[in-house]
Amino acid sequence: MRSKRGSTSMVRRLVTALVWAVVAADLLLILWIALTSLRGSRDILQDVIGLPVPPRLGNYTRALDEGGFAEAALNSVLAAVVSSLLAVAVAAPCAYALARRRSATSSALTMSFAMGLGVPGQVLVVPLFVGLAQVDLVDNRFGLILVYLGLAMPFTVFMLTGFFSGVPAVLEEAAVLDGAGPLRTFVQVVLPVARGGLITAFLLQFISAWNETLFALVLTHSQDRITLPVALAQFVAAAQINGLDYGTMFAGVCLILAPMIALFSWMGTRIIQGMTVGIGK
Repeated sequence: MRSKRGSTSMVRRLVTALVWAVVAADLLLILWIALTSLRGSRDILQDVIGLPVPPRLGNYTRALDEGGFAEAALNSVLAAVVSSLLAVAVAAPCAYALARRRSATSSALTMSFAMGLGVPGQVLVVPLFVGLAQVDLVDNRFGLILVYLGLAMPFTVFMLTGFFSGVPAVLEEAAVLDGAGPLRTFVQVVLPVARGGLITAFLLQFISAWNETLFALVLTHSQDRITLPVALAQFVAAAQINGLDYGTMFAGVCLILAPMIALFSWMGTRIIQGMTVGIGK
């Protein structure tokens, strides 16, 4: 018995050490990217691992001006925020109906949304491009937001269904006894109780839309329509012809990473807890 406990303790220590090693490697990588973004290309080529002496803040100025990252950042914020809000607003009533209606149809619909998680995005690129081209929404911010909204539906509905399933039905019964209708019960009773799930769904969709590259690269091409990942890809492609400015390139990478790092530092625990509670039900 003691040998089993000792082996279990040893495995736990090894797993913990491995996790901390991965965390340390990630933190060192982020620190290296941040320091490299403040160095010149010649310094980087001479010494890959070095300190920015003196720090070159002009890399960020060039990234925002010459690289077009400033306008691309605004497009990324617009696409991520609007698509996330719409995803939660559309998915919440759908998930609530699926969670409360226990029937073969609702189970089949829930399974359909779950199956949508396994559809690769690559197989949707051509049909979406053709469809958006028919309604003149290619290279259009609204078209990109619609695509992000559609891509978010399977996961958002599936996750919120778990949250709404955990809302006690007695609260809705009490609201009905007070004379509240279905819509008022949903808005004033259910949504406040499931606020944690709604916030988690919004944050996860925001992260997904902020980092998305494939559809943004295919569906946008004008400089005033592209998002940050596309701007970085175009900057690297142009720099390979004109000479790669590594400092400016890493500054662009930092502009993409900074909001995600801040978001996870601020609300990382809520995101993890929300995913565990929502999907685990």
